[in-house]
Amino acid sequence: MIEHKPLADRMRPQALKHYFGQEHILGSEKILTQMLENDSLNSIVFWGPPGVGKTTLAKIIAENIKANFISSSAVLIGVADIKKLAKEAQENLNFFKTKTILFLDEIHRFNKAQQDVLLPYVEQGTLVLIGATTENPSFALNSALLSRCRVLTLEHLNKKDLKNILKKALTDKKIGLGELKLKLNKKAENIILDYAMGDARSLLTALEIASHGKKEETLNEENIKQAIQSSTLYYDKNAEEHFNAISALHKCLRDSDADAALYWLARMLEAGEDPLYVARRLVRFASEDVGVADSHALVITTAAKDAVHFIGMPESKLALAEAVVYLAKTKKSNKLYTAYQKAAVDAQATSHLGVPLVLRNAPTKLMKNLGYGQGYKYAPNASDEEISAQQHWPDKLKPKKYL
Repeated sequence: MIEHKPLADRMRPQALKHYFGQEHILGSEKILTQMLENDSLNSIVFWGPPGVGKTTLAKIIAENIKANFISSSAVLIGVADIKKLAKEAQENLNFFKTKTILFLDEIHRFNKAQQDVLLPYVEQGTLVLIGATTENPSFALNSALLSRCRVLTLEHLNKKDLKNILKKALTDKKIGLGELKLKLNKKAENIILDYAMGDARSLLTALEIASHGKKEETLNEENIKQAIQSSTLYYDKNAEEHFNAISALHKCLRDSDADAALYWLARMLEAGEDPLYVARRLVRFASEDVGVADSHALVITTAAKDAVHFIGMPESKLALAEAVVYLAKTKKSNKLYTAYQKAAVDAQATSHLGVPLVLRNAPTKLMKNLGYGQGYKYAPNASDEEISAQQHWPDKLKPKKYL
């Protein structure tokens, strides 16, 4: 029965005229609108955050072009399933002139074998692929499959769109909560809109929970807060946002903006990022971007890493914050980094050259007889002239200056 479906599922629009948001691809003369009007739909990958209508839009497209619609998830479909679906799709195309749209949610989880099997069916037009992903498809899909698809970015719904969805949910008696005759006061409305963060599914789920047991009432901010319980930050530590956030932190440190760096640190930690991952990145920054400009930076960051191990979370947040502020405020230099890169190039090119005999280890009599370590001057007991004259580079390699 439809009344037992979740509100977010019941509220899915069935036609483009009822679809809110994504005007950049669905507006007049925009790319997806033109593809549908011209019946020239090619394989597509919808890339966007959760709750912005990727699945809904795929279903509407299938209905619009009168195609056979098959919906699955990349984690549930196997190679044998793909081959079976392709065979059925080819029969539908041959006998009924009907296209088959294969909608794959979480397509970023498709492994290489699955992608390789799917590729020829997409190339030949046997299947029209519509993939949905929250992760950057250029990282998740191989170049061959990605080149056969048009990547369309879906954006967070703005507050105007969310307000329209909220209004429809409260007033629609057939698929919404209209029979309950509920209202929201202004504060409650603002709280639920802020909580949703552009995600229609989160908005409708919170509204449905708040509506339980209510009828002909005005929901207040406490009703909404109880429904939400605890707001979650938009951050996926396994996805692109994870890399965007650490990139932001790194660049703010490099630009010596301590306040902004603290903000990005908090964004990550409050969303559940692994503190050891952050600590490792700070240690790397201390070596790569501070280096010889301030030798204490490495001491501070490794101490922060030890604090994470020693006292754990949430107490170690401040140790990481201290390290972040120190790195932001101290002098920067990439001299060590560039010096090592130059040394690495030479090392790779001259790896065939042996270690000079004078520098070699001589733990056995045979090695000593072969001249290993012979003539080596021990620095504490040698003069500056003797040390400067000692051979430190391989034969046939002129001494270099990296620093």
